[in-house]
Amino acid sequence: MKKVFLTTLLLVAVIAAFGQVTEGEKLLKTQKEDTLLGWKKGGVININSAQTSLTNWAAGGQSSIAIGGLLSLYAHNKKDKSLWENYLDLGYGTLKQKEQDWWKTDDRIDFTSKFGLKATDKLYYAALMNFKTQITDGYNYPNDSDKISRFLAPGYFLGALGLDYKPSDNFTIFFAPITYKLTIVNDDVLSQAGAFGVDPGDNTKSELGGYLRAFMKKDVMENITFQTKLDLFSNYLKDFGNIDVSWESLLSMKVNKLISATLSTHLLYDHDVAIAKEEDGVMKSYKSKVQFKEVLAIGFSMNF
Repeated sequence: MKKVFLTTLLLVAVIAAFGQVTEGEKLLKTQKEDTLLGWKKGGVININSAQTSLTNWAAGGQSSIAIGGLLSLYAHNKKDKSLWENYLDLGYGTLKQKEQDWWKTDDRIDFTSKFGLKATDKLYYAALMNFKTQITDGYNYPNDSDKISRFLAPGYFLGALGLDYKPSDNFTIFFAPITYKLTIVNDDVLSQAGAFGVDPGDNTKSELGGYLRAFMKKDVMENITFQTKLDLFSNYLKDFGNIDVSWESLLSMKVNKLISATLSTHLLYDHDVAIAKEEDGVMKSYKSKVQFKEVLAIGFSMNF
């Protein structure tokens, strides 16, 4: 856990340093954007697919097809003394190999709303709300008979009050010393198993703690953009010092107006979540395991 703690502190320092460079490079652009008041809305839709067909292939392998999609929307309302930011991310991916059924590779609903009142030119008193869950049932493939997740199992709700340091639209650090986190497991079987850190038989778990969110976005070069988001949470009431980590990064490379390539990663660490893993044909359960997902996709992309 100490290694995770030190690593996350280092990430915050790097993001902060990177954010200052971004501010300097885009000062004129930021000053221009800061003069624009009212609603600003937009988003991006990305659809990608991959297909492999093998016939009498001596080296081995399996024919497969993969399809995935991402819808990312935002709506911001800026006034003289306030800023209201809303984000919605929907993602889904599926894979089929040979004769097997379709397997889920990505599934998420992520909504964030943040409202701030200006304290200084770069600092806001802010309140943040975040909700996360998934759309369809999840299984521990190749076992596709026992559900290990479903809609609202888990579901996460987070409400936080704190300060938002925002020197530009491309960099922000939000720190909340007062944060409420609710974990929902709306499934009796998973609840009885104590999945996702709830007490066996309970459908919810409440936590009160401290929260930090850092976001940075930078144009690496023409048509290549990198953005990263780091979320840290520690429970005051139990095992204080154990930090839940969610770190997402996205590298977007635009080929032309409609075609793009993306590389995304997501690292998760939750001290209370047990991970089931098969070893020598036997399922074993581990706590405090780092979860990691990486997706490389090429496909249709459109901003609006």
